[in-house]
Amino acid sequence: MPQTVFAPWNDPDEKPLISFQGVTKRFGDFTAIDDITLGIYAREFFALLGPSGCGKTTLMRMLGGFETPSAGTILLAGQDIAPVPPNKRAVNMMFQSYALFPHLSVWDNIAFGLRREGRDKAAIAARVEEMLKLTRLEKFSHRKPHQISGGQRQRVALARSLAKAPKLLLLDEPLGALDRKLREETQFELMDIQEKTGTTFVIVTHDQEEAMTVASRVAVMDEGRLIQVATPDRIYETPDSVYVADFIGDVNIIEASARQSGDKVSLAWAEGQLPLIATTTKTFAPDQHCWLAIRPEKIAISAERPKAANALQGRILDIAYLGNISTYHVALPSGQVLKAQTANTRRIERRSFTWEDEVWISWTDTAGVLLDK
Repeated sequence: MPQTVFAPWNDPDEKPLISFQGVTKRFGDFTAIDDITLGIYAREFFALLGPSGCGKTTLMRMLGGFETPSAGTILLAGQDIAPVPPNKRAVNMMFQSYALFPHLSVWDNIAFGLRREGRDKAAIAARVEEMLKLTRLEKFSHRKPHQISGGQRQRVALARSLAKAPKLLLLDEPLGALDRKLREETQFELMDIQEKTGTTFVIVTHDQEEAMTVASRVAVMDEGRLIQVATPDRIYETPDSVYVADFIGDVNIIEASARQSGDKVSLAWAEGQLPLIATTTKTFAPDQHCWLAIRPEKIAISAERPKAANALQGRILDIAYLGNISTYHVALPSGQVLKAQTANTRRIERRSFTWEDEVWISWTDTAGVLLDK
């Protein structure tokens, strides 16, 4: 049975659940959000990613109703939400601190919002039990927040946020307080819960790995602007600027000037060095300044000169051993240092190369991405 591809953003007939239309937010002279237009679709797990101060939390706070745009419109299911107060929006927000009531049990924390709405006891009980089951907290329902672990508290906050069945759930750095291993486990739990409930999730994070793991699409932000919005694989494999290539994962950036012939580009990059060869669908003017971005895992390392479109000789300057992979820092005659990565399929004492070894690094003409900005 063929797998259904979830890609509503590629369907011209699909209307976004959330629509930012020319949204700007100023605080005095400071522009936190600069003329953003963006659509987020129903059932998406959407990530706002960027460094501290890039505007991602301000964007989320406007969705939650805690800030109002200085210009532009935000629509939720076709309705302008600016005049709608936070407690009347079909939106819930889960904060980094979780903001659980310490004197209430897990059960009562989850029931809190439902009681405020004045629902009857049977309906509240049924919904709370449903949320406990969804987040696997049935055994902990009578405990207080201080009697459970950080990961369990995170799930209580999630259950409470989902209990009122919002159209949209906003998650502000929700896993920041968890240790690495628990954070990774919880990312998959979040994805599973999001899929089961069908709720649209928007997560704010500065953790690239987290955004790439959980999100159907990622918006990379900088200085209040959207730099690129795409699926995680597109962001990683085909970044459209040096900023995105450099911000997501590990990368080598080589500055060059281009000489194009068809889809092949010859790159003059260092005096006295043979040109590098890259394939691109873009068009470059003669001698146009450009950048070649190559991920370390796409660069091979060998003792002998390989038959490859691009092969450079250098000396191993440093080795980062990360268990499953090793990253080799190779110094080239030009003075530039490139990173090459290999999987550690053999024990470390049987490693082929060590510090100060002369080696060749190589990559194909399609391994890198040629960027014009």
